[in-house]
Amino acid sequence: MARIQSLYACTQCGATSPKWLGKCPDCGEWNSFQEAPAPIKTKTVQRVTLTRPPEFLAEIKGSGAPVQPAGLPEFDRVLGGGFVAGSILLLGGEPGIGKSTLVLQAADAFGRLRGPVLYASGEESSGQLKKRAERLGIRGDTVAVLPTSSLEEMLSALETMKPALLIVDSVQTTVSALLESPAGTVSQVRMVAGALAAAAKPTDTAVLLVGHVTKDGTLAGPKVLEHLVDAVLYLESDSSKQYRILRSGKNRFGSTDEIGLFEMTGAGMVPVKDPSHLFLSDERGARVGCAVVSAVEGSRPLLFDLQGLVAPAGFGTPQRVPRGFDNKRLAMLLAVAERKGGLSFSGQDVFLNITGGLQVDEPAIDLGAFLALASSLLNVPVPARTMISGEVGLSGEIRAVAQLPRRLGEAAKLGFKTAVVPEANRDALTAKDSSLRLVQVANVGDALAWLKNDA
Repeated sequence: MARIQSLYACTQCGATSPKWLGKCPDCGEWNSFQEAPAPIKTKTVQRVTLTRPPEFLAEIKGSGAPVQPAGLPEFDRVLGGGFVAGSILLLGGEPGIGKSTLVLQAADAFGRLRGPVLYASGEESSGQLKKRAERLGIRGDTVAVLPTSSLEEMLSALETMKPALLIVDSVQTTVSALLESPAGTVSQVRMVAGALAAAAKPTDTAVLLVGHVTKDGTLAGPKVLEHLVDAVLYLESDSSKQYRILRSGKNRFGSTDEIGLFEMTGAGMVPVKDPSHLFLSDERGARVGCAVVSAVEGSRPLLFDLQGLVAPAGFGTPQRVPRGFDNKRLAMLLAVAERKGGLSFSGQDVFLNITGGLQVDEPAIDLGAFLALASSLLNVPVPARTMISGEVGLSGEIRAVAQLPRRLGEAAKLGFKTAVVPEANRDALTAKDSSLRLVQVANVGDALAWLKNDA
């Protein structure tokens, strides 16, 4: 019997080597090589007759494949309106975070709106899926279950049924009989994703692949998998593990800035209708070291509490502990506060926390973080019902922020009375923002003067 030749392929960049390497010479990743069968080489490239000639963009009729809403508003928001016919999506998340629950709800909602859905499960049996559907209150009249991990069976069912949506749970457990390597290897994942994409696009079937993640939070499998799909979604949880955040890391048909918020309940994933209430404390009075700031995720403005605590250091080296806030950004704010604001944080432990388990990397919350820390250091409360927005520059200036009218509109809707905003944004403010008292500041000195005088 002839020995089967094999290569070693990098799971990150797809580079190959005839032997195992500890470090990939192309991308520099460590321990990323896995064994894969060597590809069959042909002597020459065969030419074929074109089924349709190339067309100039101006000659192509129509605006592309239609967008089909999934029926879950938060899910559709992240997708950019819904599933696109013939598109391939990849959903990743930690074990037990609710990926299968979310896709089963999306399958039921989409099926009732658009037609039959094929759910191919290589991890759960039909009985297990039925039990989950009963718990979620799903009848499943339009969701057909195929409990298999065989790629060939999925393709046969896809050709026979012609569903509007195909769900594969998961891509790492699906195998092709053409390859001898086990499930989850580089060659199997690449083969499965490529074959499903080739079969789904001619029939305008949308495909949703559920993927595993590694211990560092990245999607398992070769990086080429993310290049093959049209959108990559990540399902994350907050610190309390009660809420789920759906983000988009890649989307060829929409924005990657949108997020979807869900609450995990016994009845499944329930969309959060008013996210700002989720991250704001019920206590709206003046509080020392607590400022309300605003971040815009896509088209959605979010208001949340940002807490700062400054206390004498108990050890020789003061601590700088941010949670949900960039550590280097905090160091920069403390340097500006000492050099331009006249505040001294030497010998003080500094803690900065974004409530609700959010991870925010937006410069518009700089001014709120600065004033929260100054409030704690000076023991001066931040005035009640005040929203703060602004970016702090290295020279102490307060720079303009994007989409300020949306931030102010959300604050007014939630009952806030005052907004501290950059003076540089004065040209973006209109008469409709007059429901809030606007305090315009040009630098950190103006912000500190407002904090001391209005408290």
